[in-house]
Formats: sequence, C-alpha cells, structure tokens
Amino acid sequence: MTEVDIKKGLAGVVVDVTAISKVNPETNSLLYRGYPVQELAATQPFEAVAHLLWTGNLPTAAELAELRATERQHRALSPEVKAAIDILPTTAHPMDEVRTAVSVIGALDATGDVMDAAGTPEENQERAIRLWAQLPAIVAYGQRRRRGEELIAPRDDLDYSANFLWMTFGEEQHEIVVDAFNRSMTLYAEHSFNASTFTSRVIASTLSDLYSAVTGAIGALKGPLHGGANEAVLHIFDAIGSAENVTPWLDEALGAKRKIMGFGHRVYKRGDSRVPTMKAALDTLVTHYDRPEVAALYDALESEFVARKGIYPNLDYPSGPAYNLMGFDTLTFTPLFVAARVTGWTAHIMEQLASNALIRPLSEYVGPAERHIDGYVATDAELEAASREAEAE
Repeated sequence: MTEVDIKKGLAGVVVDVTAISKVNPETNSLLYRGYPVQELAATQPFEAVAHLLWTGNLPTAAELAELRATERQHRALSPEVKAAIDILPTTAHPMDEVRTAVSVIGALDATGDVMDAAGTPEENQERAIRLWAQLPAIVAYGQRRRRGEELIAPRDDLDYSANFLWMTFGEEQHEIVVDAFNRSMTLYAEHSFNASTFTSRVIASTLSDLYSAVTGAIGALKGPLHGGANEAVLHIFDAIGSAENVTPWLDEALGAKRKIMGFGHRVYKRGDSRVPTMKAALDTLVTHYDRPEVAALYDALESEFVARKGIYPNLDYPSGPAYNLMGFDTLTFTPLFVAARVTGWTAHIMEQLASNALIRPLSEYVGPAERHIDGYVATDAELEAASREAEAE
C-alpha cells in the first residue's frame, strides 16, 4: 500500500493563488494588494480599503465619493430582515443573528435560477457593497435589541465608521473613537486563506451565490478556534480584575494548561504585525476615557505571558479592550469582525469565480474493509415489539 502524506487541516498545503493579501516575511507586514496594513489603517478611511480589496487599487477622489454614495444608499435594514432578526431569541449568540440576516438578504436578492446563482462580476460587486453597507445596521441592532433598545436609522451625513457607531449608541462619537474604530475595521478586513475565507471560496467554487458563501464564512468564524478570541480576551480581563492579580491568575491558568486566548498566531512567528497599530489606537482610547487601569492590566499580562512562554499577542488582544472602552458588549465583538471581514470575503469570492475550479480534495479511507449484509432484515412485527420494549423500559 502506498504511503499517503496526509496534511491534517491542510497545514502547509498551497491550494491556489491570490492577489489580495499576504504576509511579507521580510518585513513581517500584512499586505493588502501590496500595501502594508499599518499604513492603510493610519491613512485611509475604511471605504477606501474596501475599494482596494475589491478592485486592486486605492480609489481616486471621484471613485471614493461614488462608493460612499452607493454605500449610504443601502445602509437601512429592510422590514423583512428586521423581522427575521426579531423572531430570534435574545439569548441567541449575535453571530446567529448576523448569519440569519445575511441569509435573508440573500433570499430577498435571489433570482430563483440556481444555474445562474453565481452571478456576473458586476452583480457580485453590487452584492458585496449592499451587504457591506447593511452589516453595521445588523450588528448595531443586535446589541441594541439585547439591551431593550430600538433600531436607530442610519445617517447619510456620516462616513462608514461614524455611522456604525451612531447606529449602535445613538449619539455621535468623538473623532478619537471614530478613528480607533476605523483602524480596527481595516486591520480585520482581510487575512488570506484563513478558515472562514477558505470556506467562502469552497462554497463559491460550486457556483453557489455570494450570500451563501458569506453565510458559510460567518459559520466558520463563529467557531472559537477562529473568531471569538477578542471576546475571550475580555473574559480573561474580567477574571483577572487588575494588574496586581496577573501573576497568581497566570500561575493557575498555565498550571491547568488552559489556552490563553489573544496570544499566538499560525502565520506570524515574530508577533502579529497588526498589533502595534491596534495597541496605539487602544492607548488613545485609554487616555480619552481616562482608564489607566485597562492599560496597566494589558501591559502586565502581555509582559508576563511573553516572558514565560515567548508567545506574542495577536490582533484580538488589543481589539477586545478597545471595543469594550468604546461601549460594545463583549458578545458583539465577533460580529464586528464580520462587518470588517466581509470586504475580504467578498473580494476572495469574486477572485475565486474569476478563475474557478471546484474545490474537492481527497481523503484517505481508514474505515472497515469491504463487507456485506448477512441477509437478515427485521420484520415489522419485530420492530414493533422492540419499540414497545424500549418504551416499557
């Protein structure tokens, strides 16, 4: 029998090419279409980053104005989408709300022709923009609904990030908060063939529709081994309480061999290149809200964990406390990830369709050898007798 080299989890397997993003090993920088993400986060509105991911180039002033105008036209939730969210229990995880809402948006936009579901490049670009435009309302309403508050209508005089915060909190936020939020959206927008992105490409490769591919990606991101780490960071911060408690808490956690979320990354070996940018944004929020104890806890845990384990923070470590300071509920953190990453997902879906091949890997069978039924089939009377016996027990 020939030895098969099995790569569990497809680790180290190169399955396709992409022009959307990569980590440059020479500079340890995540690149979007060649641009270091830290430069984009520091200089570009999120709308410009979305345009870059979709088209390959940063927009001209006219292109940015056109994209902004289109996005603002599609911000409001339809009554059908709101009704679909409202029938869900408030005890459901917000990712269930987001997944359901995206599925409903897709159903409302469907042509009914499964053979034509994949759509043209122009149709998919329009779908990507519409979905991206509506996700802030979905995420914001999810948080407000759990607090017993009403949906807030979008404002077309605010940019993407400022409007997102407006729809969540019902008041305009300070420019420091808007800037920190904008940077987080850029940093979360894309990261090559991660689990959710690959899921979206697998679905797209069947020539299913863009909404189905995004719905599948949301399902993948819901898993705690992919999304959710920024939620876990806040749970850790809550458990520790203050910087003075870091050492005993870490002693107990490491002694129990618990995984410390917010640290380590499969791609980065010298630290996540996105962290310094998000940490700088967190620092501005700490100063703005006068919350030095948050920075003290952050620094103490990072310093001691790195010293003990040599494992550095990933993006979720600074983004969790940053979102908390802004006022987002911990359960809302992963849906915020969705609102950002939908730009990367849809860019990959369109790239997949542009040069498509059905993604259909093989597996090595390790079950029983060929065997055959012995010819015995239970009669109806025997099945009924067995059923009565089971009920009696």
